[in-house]
Amino acid sequence: LPEDPRLCPQDVTVVIPSLQGDGGQLLETIRSILATEPFQVILVTIQAQEERARLLAKELSSSKLRICSVLQANKRRQMVRAIPEIQTKVTVFADDDVTWPSTLLPWMLAPLEDERYGGVGTNQRLRRADSPNWQQRIWSYLGALYLERRNFDCASCMFMDGGLPCLSGRTVAYRTSILLDKEFTEQFTHEEWLGQYQLNADDDNFITRWLVSHGQRISYQHHKQAEVLTTLEDNPKFLKQCLRWSRSNWRSNITSLFCDRHIWKHQPWSTYAVYLTTVSHWALLWDYLLITLYLEMATSWTSDNRQCGLAILAGWMFLSKFLKLMGHYIRYPADFLLLPVSIFFGYFHGLIKGYAMCSLNVTAWGSREGADDDDAYRMRPVSSKHQEALQYRNSGCYTQ
Repeated sequence: LPEDPRLCPQDVTVVIPSLQGDGGQLLETIRSILATEPFQVILVTIQAQEERARLLAKELSSSKLRICSVLQANKRRQMVRAIPEIQTKVTVFADDDVTWPSTLLPWMLAPLEDERYGGVGTNQRLRRADSPNWQQRIWSYLGALYLERRNFDCASCMFMDGGLPCLSGRTVAYRTSILLDKEFTEQFTHEEWLGQYQLNADDDNFITRWLVSHGQRISYQHHKQAEVLTTLEDNPKFLKQCLRWSRSNWRSNITSLFCDRHIWKHQPWSTYAVYLTTVSHWALLWDYLLITLYLEMATSWTSDNRQCGLAILAGWMFLSKFLKLMGHYIRYPADFLLLPVSIFFGYFHGLIKGYAMCSLNVTAWGSREGADDDDAYRMRPVSSKHQEALQYRNSGCYTQ
């Protein structure tokens, strides 16, 4: 942290897009955010829930909390609704199910002291249930490992070349001047996918790509003082979350790799370690080929040497899957008993990834009540005339 910072929490407006507009979890989220003393908090819900949101605001009785609404439930539109109302230098977007530490804002603002930086991401951990049953514990364990793996990828890529796969929208800070740019707003609200659809999902992926393509550096605060708690599904709906995340990764990483292409030059390690794995990493296939090729190569070895070599190969494969998750097992050593579950799920996730690849025009959540009422708005066909203009402008690019 800088000794004499130019930015302080009063330079921050927090925007919370919310579907329900009320509830105990949202109440806890807003209270934790208000405890960091930002200049203002703007809750953006849908018009059908605006009255419930205003009752929530009355319960909180904070002059810093404002309520806005849009007609349809769509996170991009909710974000755009709030942006013109922002008067501060920094805007933080937060999901309605996160809990902030009181120390968060100084850590998020620190990288923005450097004018070259346009966005800052945060460390994320799962909020564990107090008394989960065995099924909830298994699903929560898989969710916690997902966040652990993501934190590792973000921290390592940031260290290597300043890259990130995505500034997660769970809690992320941007310079307000970037969001107020008319060109940004136009592209953000009119993103195209495959020249056939208008895409209104994947908001955090879009903004991350925008920063990279416009020469803005991004940062990630991998520190306990900047650690946000969040919730994930602790039931079979977690699989639907994984499917939605996988589709989003496919769409965004294909765009970054083959349309924008800025990452090849500016983030070579991140391109290799994160972006290319979208198209190249299939755990079950590669592990099968590794073992098969080893056994074929070692046919002339003695039985003892062949078994020793196989044990070394298996150990290396295990460590390669385990190292990213070591931090979780240090914090929760009892979860080591569930390690076989994570290995099996790692292979099973390849099926999820393959299905996602074949259904990239689907944007449904499937894991949250009411979240898909306006799903058709997230990805809708564009007119033929617009498609012709888009093809001329983009010369075959996948998006924008």
